[in-house]
Amino acid sequence: MKLIKSLLAVACVLAAGSAGAVNPVPGTAQTEPLLLKNATVHSVVAAPAVQDVLIQDGKIAAVGTNLTAPANARVQDLSGKNLYPGLIALINQLGLIEVEAVRATRDDREISATNPDLRTEVAFNADSVVIPTIRSNGFSHSLIYPSGSLITGRSALMQLDGWNWQDALVQSSVGLHVNWPRMGIQTGWWVRDSVEQQQKRQAEQLAKLQDYFSAAHAYYLAEQAGLNRGRDSRWHAMLSFFEGKLPLFVHADDPRQMRQAMLLAQQYGVKLVIVGGRDSWRIADELAANKVAVIYTAPYGLPTRGDEAYDQAFSAPGVLKRAGVQFALSLDGFWDTRNLVFAAGHVTRYGLDQAEALRALTLDAAAIAGVADRLGSIEVGKSASLVVSSGDIFDYRGHQVEQMWIDGRSVDLDNRHKQLHRRYQQRYQQPSQSVQP
Repeated sequence: MKLIKSLLAVACVLAAGSAGAVNPVPGTAQTEPLLLKNATVHSVVAAPAVQDVLIQDGKIAAVGTNLTAPANARVQDLSGKNLYPGLIALINQLGLIEVEAVRATRDDREISATNPDLRTEVAFNADSVVIPTIRSNGFSHSLIYPSGSLITGRSALMQLDGWNWQDALVQSSVGLHVNWPRMGIQTGWWVRDSVEQQQKRQAEQLAKLQDYFSAAHAYYLAEQAGLNRGRDSRWHAMLSFFEGKLPLFVHADDPRQMRQAMLLAQQYGVKLVIVGGRDSWRIADELAANKVAVIYTAPYGLPTRGDEAYDQAFSAPGVLKRAGVQFALSLDGFWDTRNLVFAAGHVTRYGLDQAEALRALTLDAAAIAGVADRLGSIEVGKSASLVVSSGDIFDYRGHQVEQMWIDGRSVDLDNRHKQLHRRYQQRYQQPSQSVQP
């Protein structure tokens, strides 16, 4: 009975919190052309310049100076404002987790170790109270992925202003996600297993992973030859992987893990993306030579080893850039994704210039997600997913996102944090009321 009462209490708290927080209504489709004039346009593909941008039917119709507005267009002057492409947050579980400590609000994983057929988008909660807080910092799109123990499933790119997951879905099956078995040995006081036990477990996990790919490849060959009798949903989901249509996203930090992942990708001829990549700077030349992209998730990280410089995690993106590695920046999680824009600004003091940092949150992120033809820059023909900031979007002090459009739809930037701010401003403007005994 105590457990049931506790669960009911948690449910009541969540219900009360949800009742108090009302997400903005998603924007409606664009019905008239919009001409944005005199903005400082950060197109990503060219140096920032004061230009006009014409939005029509949800697309960027023209970019230039002194553009003429169509007869029925609405004109908005953005003099002194900065116009950016909508930022893309790769690798997070936004919309999959609402309250991390409450299991009933988490839908981020399955219990089995191999789930290549798992589609993450169907679990996406477009009504998550967290989403508007991320959106308010300039993020129009998010790549969500499933967590788990080995082969976790497929990620999906979502736009952040939809009624449901069907509205929000931009690209399904962006990549097949694998948590690569640990290679390092833990020796802390909290570790119970001996070195030999850890090595044995790691070898078993690696063998299990390799055996799964071998069996799935045999299924693929049999399918090609018309020899399969019956259908295995998990192995059938691997067909697009062996056809080279589904990239491999390997979550790994250790150079040994990354090198093993490169061997697997070479064996099956697939595109490889490293997720995490804490030590990717150590093998940056190898990654570049093998055309391996990196989603770097430690822009705020501490040194991994005692002999590393204090700023090693901050300077890693610059090392990757100089080596020619395609990379994007990320903060793995869900609510903390809002700080990713400031993390990008942070690393610009450690070897990455501002244009490169912007590219890591826009065009390169879109390329890694396979949607660079639609998103990531302000170019004619691309989605009119745009953000207006009154100051430098990467600067804590100057950052002020004022407007956003996703596919030409105007997005309401209100959120739970702003609602609470307005509420408690009123509270402290009122005279205090003492409680009478």
